[in-house]
Amino acid sequence: MPKKQRADISQLPLEASKKRHRKNRTRLLQSIGIEENFVEGSVQINWKMCKGVECRLCIDACPTNALYWREGEIGIVCELCIFCVACVGVCIVDDCIEVNRKRPNEEIEGFSNAREILMLLHNINSRKAVERTKSRLCSIEALLE
Repeated sequence: MPKKQRADISQLPLEASKKRHRKNRTRLLQSIGIEENFVEGSVQINWKMCKGVECRLCIDACPTNALYWREGEIGIVCELCIFCVACVGVCIVDDCIEVNRKRPNEEIEGFSNAREILMLLHNINSRKAVERTKSRLCSIEALLE
C-alpha cells in the first residue's frame, strides 16, 4: 500500500502568499488594461553600475511605470513589471539591468543587454518568416494540383 505524502507545513504560508501576490498582481494589471505574457519573472538593477539621474532612459521606456526615481536610485514596483525588457533595451550600461522571465511553455529567458534582446527578436522574426514561407508554399502547391 503506497504511503500518503505529507504536506510540508512550513511551505503552506509561503505558497498562500505567492498565490495572493499573483492574484493581486493580475487584478492590478487588468485594471490598467495590460495582459501578462509571462508566468513569472524578475528584474534586478545593479545600482553600482547604474547612471541613475544622469540617464533615466529605463524609467522613460517602461510601459507600465514600474520603474521610478527614488532617493538616489531607480526603484522598482515589482507588481507592475511585465518583464517586457524595454528597460534593458534602452540602458546605456550593459549588465546593469537584468530581466529573467518564464514563458507559459516553461521556457526561461534572461536578458541583461540590448544585444541579447536583438538576438531574441531576430530569432522570432526568422521563425515567423519560415512559417509564412511554408504557408505560401503550401498554397502554391495546392494551386498547382
